[in-house]
Amino acid sequence: MSLKLAISFAKSNPVTGGLAILLAASGAEQPAGAMEADPAGVYARAAKVGKFKGKALSTLDIVAPHGSESDRLVVLGMGKPDSLVAHDWLKAGGSATATLKGAENVTVYLDAPGIDVTPKAAADFALGMLMRAYKFDTYKTKKKADDDEEKAAKTVKVTIVTDGATSAKKAFAEAEAIAEGVVLARNLVNEPANVLGPLEFAAKAKELEKLGVEIEILTEKEMAKLGMGALLGVAQGSVRPPRLVVMQWKGGKSKDKPVAFVGKGVVFDTGGISIKPAGGMEDMKGDMGGAAAVTGLMHVLAARKAKVNAIGILGLVENMPDGNAQRPGDIVTSMSGQTIEVINTDAEGRLVLCDALWYCNDRFEPAFMINLATLTGAITVALGNQHAGLFSNDDTLSEKLLAAGQVTHERLWRMPLGKEYDKMIDSKFADMKNTGGRLAGSITAAQFLKRFVKETPWAHLDIAGTAMGSPNDEVNQSWGSGYGVRLLDELVRANYES
Repeated sequence: MSLKLAISFAKSNPVTGGLAILLAASGAEQPAGAMEADPAGVYARAAKVGKFKGKALSTLDIVAPHGSESDRLVVLGMGKPDSLVAHDWLKAGGSATATLKGAENVTVYLDAPGIDVTPKAAADFALGMLMRAYKFDTYKTKKKADDDEEKAAKTVKVTIVTDGATSAKKAFAEAEAIAEGVVLARNLVNEPANVLGPLEFAAKAKELEKLGVEIEILTEKEMAKLGMGALLGVAQGSVRPPRLVVMQWKGGKSKDKPVAFVGKGVVFDTGGISIKPAGGMEDMKGDMGGAAAVTGLMHVLAARKAKVNAIGILGLVENMPDGNAQRPGDIVTSMSGQTIEVINTDAEGRLVLCDALWYCNDRFEPAFMINLATLTGAITVALGNQHAGLFSNDDTLSEKLLAAGQVTHERLWRMPLGKEYDKMIDSKFADMKNTGGRLAGSITAAQFLKRFVKETPWAHLDIAGTAMGSPNDEVNQSWGSGYGVRLLDELVRANYES
């Protein structure tokens, strides 16, 4: 169960018990709020004994400090104050949440000597606290008795003290919307596939209507009329019917072209007839991480009333190996009219995306399209879990995405495209085949998608290594990370809002 944090902002807050968290810059003699929370100067003595120097994300924990109204003092190091960026504040907030240990009432003092605390920095700190508080244990019926988080109150009251409290509160309203979108994406990825199928996923997306998002859900019959033979071919081995979800947020001017995001939503991927090895197959419940990110993003844009017209498309299927499943060697016809030889039924995500991309482009004529997909294991071999792969036909869009990745620390690395790679997916029997073989696997997958976007600026983000099973850090302790939500919100916020 996630910790529920009720965060507020104030210019001052008398300490009346509970936990006080102070920030200290590297080498600072005195941390933020020391006079209020530590009138007896306990920190100075404890720091000397503990050799605490304010190193970034280091902590000094003082229980029942003499002369203080606080039950505990925690001093959190911020490192060198002149080098702090947005992600540092996010990590600091996450580290603060990690120190709560059952506290019910928490006061955080931000205005440390030598540190410039902007309203945005305060909001980022609070966002980090919310992101770290997330925990997915819905299906655990027994909790550890010694789990500090389980001992905590259902809602922990957190007061963040800063001189810019009023402006910080306004900035936090948007940060809170981002946290909600990330949590939504994480929940979707973490849910087991027997609970979250295509129909259930579509129902979750439909809940965004409460925020003003317009939702359409296309059935298999409607997709068949549109000629989506590639997407439907993947779904035909499952008893669970596919869905195409179309989400529209109309927050910009009517004349503005929409920006579009397309997510791969394979709710479970056995590999089909080209079945995967048993080891680790349980992780394939997360093969809808792209669709989860798009859903989370649309939540954020609507919740913060973003001044942009945005389209979200989800291709939702299950890839199963029953008697009706498509076979290696089958040839399907995509919505574009191009034919595809299915060489490997485990290269299914691109078959889902190609029809979704064509539909999006044909219907909405967007300013750009970005698709997100846990598409290839090859990208994790190349980049591990620290970067997602970026493939694009447009340098300007790529540069904006890379910049957004640096701000949010949801980082990207641009990978090549080219005619030589494109030739690798030519087929003897159809217009193309769905895999180019073992070499350059993530690149040939991107080349396949590129054949379905025409001249529209487009980027493909292969998030196989970042959306699920990525390393835990200060702001994420979850298997499903919610990767992509903050990245794309920053892209929109920095470049496309009117």
